[in-house]
Amino acid sequence: MTERAAVKAALKTQAVETPSWAYGNSGTRFKVFAQQGVPRTPREKLDDAAKVHEFTGVAPTVALHIPWDKVDDYAALARHAEDRGLRLGAINSNTFQDDDYRLGSVCHPDAAVRRKAVDHLLECVDIMDATGSKDLKLWFADGTNYPGQDDIRARQDRLAEALAEVYGRLGDDQRMLLEYKLFEPAFYTTDVPDWGTAYAHCLKLGPKARVVVDTGHHAPGTNIEFIVATLLREGKLGGFDFNSRFYADDDLMVGAADPFQLFRIMYEVVRGGGLSGDVAFMLDQCHNVESKIPAIVRSVMNVQEATAKALLVDRDALAAAQREGDVLGANAVLMDAFSTDVRPLLREVREEMGLDPDPMAAYARSGWAEKIVAERVGGEQAGWGA
Repeated sequence: MTERAAVKAALKTQAVETPSWAYGNSGTRFKVFAQQGVPRTPREKLDDAAKVHEFTGVAPTVALHIPWDKVDDYAALARHAEDRGLRLGAINSNTFQDDDYRLGSVCHPDAAVRRKAVDHLLECVDIMDATGSKDLKLWFADGTNYPGQDDIRARQDRLAEALAEVYGRLGDDQRMLLEYKLFEPAFYTTDVPDWGTAYAHCLKLGPKARVVVDTGHHAPGTNIEFIVATLLREGKLGGFDFNSRFYADDDLMVGAADPFQLFRIMYEVVRGGGLSGDVAFMLDQCHNVESKIPAIVRSVMNVQEATAKALLVDRDALAAAQREGDVLGANAVLMDAFSTDVRPLLREVREEMGLDPDPMAAYARSGWAEKIVAERVGGEQAGWGA
């Protein structure tokens, strides 16, 4: 197989999971702008996700968020996804929107609140059993705002205890993916603030616990690709929440703020074997001022483009330059790959997959946007927190 053919083969097998909540009304902490045609039910979210997969060919799974996507029959929801050429992906828990969680959830000083939070996480595993989902994705808003507000070490003990109980409930083919975030909504301490904390808990739990890297959850200037390389080396990278940030957890379209960073991350993924392994590539974005489905299509394409450039890095030339201490030569190898226009290559890949070479134009011509605006009248639109 030629190098070009190998790159194309890798791109054809890549999969990017889209989040159910991105199809609903979601936005900033300041304001959420409602749009016409937004889904009213989890099934309608899946209908929109099917269009993203139809035109990109690489978005076959959809992450659910509980209770935002709560239904009476999850097996039926899974069948609805299958009927549209999709599968249900990661189950995302919610331990941050109930009034009881004002002082935390699994780290709360009150044992009754901790019990409530853990029971919700166990419910999410039950849902995984019903949907066939592989991954339970956990993000905790737990933390404190003031020095002395709570015992920092005790909160870590409570977190470990909760994680251990949920870990014990997982099936043989299920995983726990633990996400971290530097700050917000707590501002003094966050109970899972960085990859080291998440890694320490996952290491203690066992092989079914992995770390999730959200590209928007770091301090400015953080070298995310170093984190990715390290977690891959340790066999503890479970997945990504891809988005883009200018300041903090902006949840903008992946690749929008710094496409070079996304390329660097994807190179480490390729270098570490993550592209052909069990690393889950997921989007976690809000689309507030842009149209939702086209924004998700474009986001999937952004990940594809960064991946294609990462695959084009001449690793033999790079290794030779590194061995020789050729600083500029090594950097040039990376820069040459990043500067390559991979859009013609990706058009070829799509045509060989039986897809339109221009997913954005194909979606615009499909009439789906007009159809959902006309048909989705009445009811309650899905939105952030609903």
